[in-house]
Amino acid sequence: MEYMNNEANSRLEKLTNYFVINIFFLCLFGIIMIFSASYMYAKENMGTSHFFLSKQLIYITLGLGVAFVISKLKILYLYKQAYRINAAFGILLTMTLVPGLGVMMKGSRRWLNLGFMNLQPGEFLKYTLMLAAIRYFENFNSYTPKQRLLYLSGIVYPLAIFMVQPDFGTFFICAMIIGFIAFLSSFPRKYFYSFLIAGAFGAFGLLFAAPYRVKRILAFLDPWKDPRGSGFQIIQSFLAFANGSFFGQGLGNSNEKLFYLPEAYNDFIFSVVGEELGFIGVLATALMFVAFIFIGFKIAISLKSRVGSIMVSTIVFAIGFQAFLNMGVVLGVLPTKGLNLPFISYGGSSIVANLAAIGLIFACVKILPGDAKTVRERGRQSPVGAFKSAFNA
Repeated sequence: MEYMNNEANSRLEKLTNYFVINIFFLCLFGIIMIFSASYMYAKENMGTSHFFLSKQLIYITLGLGVAFVISKLKILYLYKQAYRINAAFGILLTMTLVPGLGVMMKGSRRWLNLGFMNLQPGEFLKYTLMLAAIRYFENFNSYTPKQRLLYLSGIVYPLAIFMVQPDFGTFFICAMIIGFIAFLSSFPRKYFYSFLIAGAFGAFGLLFAAPYRVKRILAFLDPWKDPRGSGFQIIQSFLAFANGSFFGQGLGNSNEKLFYLPEAYNDFIFSVVGEELGFIGVLATALMFVAFIFIGFKIAISLKSRVGSIMVSTIVFAIGFQAFLNMGVVLGVLPTKGLNLPFISYGGSSIVANLAAIGLIFACVKILPGDAKTVRERGRQSPVGAFKSAFNA
């Protein structure tokens, strides 16, 4: 038995090492592409070509510090404080709607002005909602009806704020995270399917409730109908990929980033990858995220703690899902949403939140056998077990 435990621990250690290497290359690639995509814009508008590169390096350093601190915390503590942590960030999210505190950018109030940077609480809410949802669904059967409604309101409230801001992209990611956790957890299947159907109808209704979202869908279906308006960004993205062909124009040689392609160093940085590095660069980027998902789920399956396993699975799902959602948007196979490419796009809140989530993964990895029993352990012991019995009532 001890030999088997040692072998399992050794395998888990190898997986975490591969995971660290994968994240390192994603961040390094992001740094290179941010500088390549932004240096001309930064030189013209900020006075120095290194403006966005320097800030991103600071954000990554801050994110690594936060990740290190979180990795040293006990998951049991975070699990117990899940509702309070989520409520605190829910308050920050609400503050974005307060005049003078919230910053209006691109027609949306998603940011808080902290002086030295604009904080986007929604990036952190993805993971605080995850903590709250895991605790809620894992303990659902032991709650009274009153408790169920009370704790559910703390999960639903931030989603409502996202719609008011508006930030439909983050709303969609968070809704998918909550659904994913409900699927893996001890949440009764009869409630899960009702929740799934209601959520699908609700999302469909919200999609067509706002004129700008309808406009985005129409632009997605036929961007050339309004090539200088709603279809401009995606057409420029198409041109970038067309210019890149198979081997690309060469690092730093993108034409579209020269004030043609909006958000070239942020939401549409993948277009710059396609133009400068061609199909080879696009494929390499996609494969890095495939490796991230594969290794991440392998780590989740290897954990003894049920809650830790669900948590790691959800973080990997959230980052991987957003990555391929962004790629789909940039390639024109999905309607445009305000979502960046994790670890690669420019953005302080995004990189700090995602690295903090990686810290959570390493906090889950170091759970001791005693801790695994202390954190609520019901039914299936891993996401694999959840998938096997997901359709059992």
